[in-house]
Amino acid sequence: MESLKREFLELLDRDLEFRYAVAGYLGLSEILKRLDMLSEGHVRLAEEQRRLAEEQRRLAEEQRRFAEEQRRLAEEQRRLTEEQTKIWMEIAKLREDFDRMYRQLDARLTRVERTLEKITLDIEEEARIVVKYRLREMGYRVEIASLILPEVELNIYGISDDLCVIGEASVRASSRTVDEVNIKVDRLRSLYPDKLKPKIIKVIYTSLAMPDLIERAEKEGIWVLKATGDIVEPKNLSL
Repeated sequence: MESLKREFLELLDRDLEFRYAVAGYLGLSEILKRLDMLSEGHVRLAEEQRRLAEEQRRLAEEQRRFAEEQRRLAEEQRRLTEEQTKIWMEIAKLREDFDRMYRQLDARLTRVERTLEKITLDIEEEARIVVKYRLREMGYRVEIASLILPEVELNIYGISDDLCVIGEASVRASSRTVDEVNIKVDRLRSLYPDKLKPKIIKVIYTSLAMPDLIERAEKEGIWVLKATGDIVEPKNLSL
C-alpha cells in the first residue's frame, strides 16, 4: 500500500496529463471553471464600480454646479435686498420731502387765507365807511353795517326812513356780483320783507371793476364805487 501511494505521488509529480486526469476526476476542473467565472464576475464588478465611480463623479459635478447656482442666487438675493432697501430709503426720503413741502404749502396757504381774510374784512369795513360818507354827501344819513340772517348775508346794508341800501364789497367784482346782489334782494323780499324799504339802492364796492360789471351796472342802475370815487354813478340818487 505504501509503495502504491509513493508511485501515485511520483506520477502526479512527473506526468502532467496524469495530474490533470486526476484533477478532473476529483472535480478540480469544475472548480477552475468556477474560478474563471468568478474572475469574469470580478471584471464585471470592477466595470460596474468604474461606472458607479463615473456616475458619482458626474453627481459630484452636478452638486458643485448646484452649489454654485445657489451661491449665485444668494448673491442675487443679497443684491436685490440691498436694492429694495435703497428703494425704501428713497421712498421714505420722498415722503419726508413731500410732508415737508406739504407743511410749507399748508403754512403758506394759511398765511394767504389770513391775508385774504384780512383784505376781505378790510375792504368790507372800508366799503361801509366810504358808502356811509358818500351817502351823507348826498344828504342821506344812513348807518351802514353788515346783515347776517339764516338765509341771507350782506356786507353792505343800511336803512333810513324810506331808503334801503343793499350791496356787496369785493376786491374784484364782475357781472356775477350783480347776480349775487339781485338774488339776495329777492330773498329779502321773500323771507324778510321787513328788512326792505320802498326805495332800494343796490351798491357794489370794489377795488377792481371788470368791464362786464360796469356795462351791466349802467343798464340796471347799480351804484359801483371805490375809495377814490364812483365807477358807475347811482341813477336814483342825486347830490
